[in-house]
Amino acid sequence: MTIMTGNPPGATEWFQRAKRMRKQQLSNLAQLGTLVSCIGGLAHMLQCERGASNVWLCSQGQLYEAECKASRALVDEILTAFHRSLAQQSLMSGSAVCERIASALSHLEQLSALRKTIVSRNITASLAMEQYSRTLRHLLSIIPQLNDSIDDPQIAGRFVALYSLMQGKELVGQERALGAIGFTEGYFSEEMRQTLVDRIDAQQACFDVFLSRTHPQVQAFFNTTCQASAETEQLRRLACTRQPAADQGKTALEWFARQTTRLEHLRTLEETVTDDLMHAVDELMQSQETFIPGADEGDDFLAAYPDKPLLSLVRQQAREIELLSRQLASLRDTLEERKTIDKAKSVLMSQHNMTEEQAWITLRKMAMDKNQRMVDIAHALLTVKSLWQVIPKE
Repeated sequence: MTIMTGNPPGATEWFQRAKRMRKQQLSNLAQLGTLVSCIGGLAHMLQCERGASNVWLCSQGQLYEAECKASRALVDEILTAFHRSLAQQSLMSGSAVCERIASALSHLEQLSALRKTIVSRNITASLAMEQYSRTLRHLLSIIPQLNDSIDDPQIAGRFVALYSLMQGKELVGQERALGAIGFTEGYFSEEMRQTLVDRIDAQQACFDVFLSRTHPQVQAFFNTTCQASAETEQLRRLACTRQPAADQGKTALEWFARQTTRLEHLRTLEETVTDDLMHAVDELMQSQETFIPGADEGDDFLAAYPDKPLLSLVRQQAREIELLSRQLASLRDTLEERKTIDKAKSVLMSQHNMTEEQAWITLRKMAMDKNQRMVDIAHALLTVKSLWQVIPKE
C-alpha cells in the first residue's frame, strides 16, 4: 500500500501545468511558421516550372525557354532555403511529419534527372507534368502533419483555411499546366477534358472550405482577384467543348498568362493567410504570458458569456473542433488516396509495360466497370493477386 506524502497538486498547480503545455504547443507552431512559408514559396515556383516546361515541350522548344531557365533557378534558390529551414527545426510533432518530409525530399532529389529529360526532350509533357505534380503532392502533404494537436478553434480554423487554400492553388496550377498542353498542341483528348473538369471541380471544393474559415475582408479579396476571369472561363469552355485552332501557340500563351496572373494573386493571398495564422499564434502566446488564473472574474473566459450555460458553451466549442478535425482528416485522406493510386499505376507500368497514361486509363476503366472508386481498385491491385488476371494487356 502506497502512502501519499505531502499535498496532492491543487488547482493552481494544474493551471500552471496547462499554461506550460499550451505555451509549448504554441511555441512549436510558431517555430514551424517559417517552414510553412518556405513550403508555400517552393510549391509556387515548382508550379511555375511545371507550367513553363509543358509549354516548352509541347512547342518543340520554341516557346518559354527563358521562363524555364528562370523558374528552375528560382526553385533551386528556394530549395536551399527549404533545406536550411528544415535544419533549424528542433521540434517536430512526431514520426508522421518526419516521414512526410523524407518522402518530399526523396522526390525533390529526382528533380535534376527530370530536368535533364525535359531539356533533351526525352519525355512527354503529360508525363513531366505528372512527375512535377507528384513532387508537389508530397511537399504539400507535410503541412497537415506539422501540428496534429491544435485544440484552439481559432488557430485550427486558420490552419484548415491555409491548407485548403494551398491545395486549391495547386489544383489551379495543374489546370494551367494541363491546359498549356492542350492549347499548345491544338488538341484536347476526352481524357484530358475530363481531367480538366475534375481539377476545376476539386479546386472549387477546396476554396469553399477556405472561404468558410476566413473573415469577410479575405473573402472579398479572393472573390475580386482570385476567381477565374470571364476570359479564362471562355478558354475553359473552348478546351472542354471543341478543339482549339492552330495558331502557333497564341491561345496557349493567353491561357498561360491569365492563369499565371490568377496564381500570383493566390500566392499573395496565401502569404497573407500564413502571416495571419502566425500573428494569431503570437497573440495567443502573448496572452498566455499575462494570464493569471483566478486573479479576478475578468480573467475567466466564461465571464465573456454570462448568459450562456456552461454545458452548451462546451458543446459548441467541441462541435467546432470536431468539424475542423474532420475537415483536416478529409484533406489528409485525399492525399493518401492519391498516393495509393500512384503506387498502383507504378505497379501497372513496371509489371505490364504500360505508360503512365495507359495505367491511369486502365485503373479508371476497371473502376467504372466494377462501379467502384479508383482508390478501392488501386488497393485491390496492390493486395489481391487474383485480380491481376482481369487487367487488360495492351
